[in-house]
Amino acid sequence: MGWIMPAETSPQERIWMAFPREGYTLGTDPESAEEARAAWSAVAHAAAEFEPVTMLVDPTAMADARRHLSAEVELIEVPYSEFWLRDSGPTFVFDESGKLGAVDWIFNGWGATDWADWESDQALAGYVAGLVDAERIPSLLVNEGGAIHVDGEGTVLVTETVQLDPHRNPFADKERVEAELARTIGATKVVWIPRGLTRDYEELGTRGHIDMVAAIPSPGTILLHEQQNPEHPDFAVCRDLRRVLEETTDAAGRPWEIIGLPAPTELRDDKGFVDWSYVNHLVVNDGVIACGYGDERADARCRDILAEAYPGRRVVTVEARPILSRGGGIHCITQQQPAARS
Repeated sequence: MGWIMPAETSPQERIWMAFPREGYTLGTDPESAEEARAAWSAVAHAAAEFEPVTMLVDPTAMADARRHLSAEVELIEVPYSEFWLRDSGPTFVFDESGKLGAVDWIFNGWGATDWADWESDQALAGYVAGLVDAERIPSLLVNEGGAIHVDGEGTVLVTETVQLDPHRNPFADKERVEAELARTIGATKVVWIPRGLTRDYEELGTRGHIDMVAAIPSPGTILLHEQQNPEHPDFAVCRDLRRVLEETTDAAGRPWEIIGLPAPTELRDDKGFVDWSYVNHLVVNDGVIACGYGDERADARCRDILAEAYPGRRVVTVEARPILSRGGGIHCITQQQPAARS
């Protein structure tokens, strides 16, 4: 039985998220923690304007979730540690008959990082699968949802420093990874790019998630992060990635139309060079939830580019700096469940 992961532009049943709970990523400063809770909640409320949103909530965080979230957001209590549900939760797929499946990757805290706590997250994907009556598809590949991006037609973008990370899959090679991606998400063409953004290899990084670098808004088209300032190390990284992608094709053999998505002008925060990326957006029914960085001109330019790349969808900007400072963006904290197929 073949499974395939639909494009993120396909009709969706709902958006899944997990509410921030106490831990290393949240931080110990009360004001900063509240900022994070407010940021996650803002994303949930923005998505809820377009489709249902279900928020998983650890028992220790239920009071905070009820304080921040409106009645529009469904709350389900379940224990977990990390609250980046794109990565610790399931990846939804369909079989040829239209049956919903949920790929249960092995999650080990983005390569067994010493700050992450992932033991209680091992059952999370299976739990969500059970809630929606999806067939659980177990995988022996250590992988995360933010480490893959598909076009729904067999193409998947991945990063060599993630799936081939010795702290994730020490015995894997490209052939084995490609075979598992074919089995679980229907990949017939795996496009390997060499790395991710510079900050993603520092503390709280994922070691190169694709969803900070590139997205496929439609078959044959790539939105590519574009750092335009040569003073930032990602200036060279982005140029190299564009050259790599220009030499590849999608599953149908089409060369890519590559659309640059320029980064905001800010280069640094208090931790070093930023990885502020507009590529890390969430597609919802009739809309797009985009990261905002307090740069009005750059945020507006992003909205224009995304509106053209996703015709007919309304683009909404949500302040994302509290999310990015913790290691990810709006795409990283959300997971779409595709609508049932007849």
